[in-house]
Amino acid sequence: MRRPTVSVLAYDGMTAFETGIVTEVFGLVWPDIDADWYELTICTEDRQPVRMIGGATLSSPHGLDDLAAADTVIVPSVADPAAESSPELVAALRLAHQRGSRVVSICSGAFALAAAGLLDGRRATTHWRYADQLRRRYPAIEVDPRPLFVDDGAVLTSAGCAAGLDLCLHIVRTDFGAAIANAVARRLVVQPHREGGQAQYIEAPVVADADDDRVASSMTWARRHLAEPITVDLLASKAHMSTRTYLRHFNRCAGTSPIRWLIGQRIQASLALLETTDMPVERIAATVGFDTPVTFRHHFHAAMHTSPSAYRRTFRAPAVG
Repeated sequence: MRRPTVSVLAYDGMTAFETGIVTEVFGLVWPDIDADWYELTICTEDRQPVRMIGGATLSSPHGLDDLAAADTVIVPSVADPAAESSPELVAALRLAHQRGSRVVSICSGAFALAAAGLLDGRRATTHWRYADQLRRRYPAIEVDPRPLFVDDGAVLTSAGCAAGLDLCLHIVRTDFGAAIANAVARRLVVQPHREGGQAQYIEAPVVADADDDRVASSMTWARRHLAEPITVDLLASKAHMSTRTYLRHFNRCAGTSPIRWLIGQRIQASLALLETTDMPVERIAATVGFDTPVTFRHHFHAAMHTSPSAYRRTFRAPAVG
């Protein structure tokens, strides 16, 4: 079988991180993962060396024709979201889309997809700092700054740079299934699924003091006892704090409330059960600590934008043997 092809744009003024995300996921060959892995091509607009932040340069013999020819085309940010994308890049993205390629943006790369008209009438995301700017310049787009990424079928967008890793793993999961995506995530030492959206990272203070360890220990305890009834008062007692003090320190450390964090942990725990077991949804709900299946389905849909049953049908690891 032909290996699926992925192309990624390299541009003047780029950082190595964003292209590195794509290279790490799609370019490395994992010898212990049994799959016909992707064939990755790094492309520039004019086949000339591009300058990277830090003084390095990157050269590639591949240009925009190679970019547009891949099964999956990725634009990892743009040098300046306020500037117009070049007509040549816009034409290449339109050609890729017309050919049936999956077109993907990371962070401000959404501006290039928007310039090509690929996001018109679609829901899309970008880094929260650029969301208003994207909305003003391209009012035909339904800009949603909340999720880490948006999968709209043939066109996918992600939030900030690190959210590109979430989206790349999602693409692997879509192409090869849950088991392989989870194996790649383990090798990268990242979560296969990151709960929540980018709202939890907006202007969230980062602090460190003696109370952080107490909050962290209460979080560790909660993860080990998800099936049990857990209240804020109980978590506060595990941290040896008053409830009021605990709420203040927890929000400062985690950027969210204990209850919202706990819901996210329970959703996260349910994913592996949906992917790898035949356990009924009702039993999964109880196993991860939701009072009722209705409550589980409500919170699952809010976090994953689908139902537990639909998630299972999409991401259930294929049977072996």
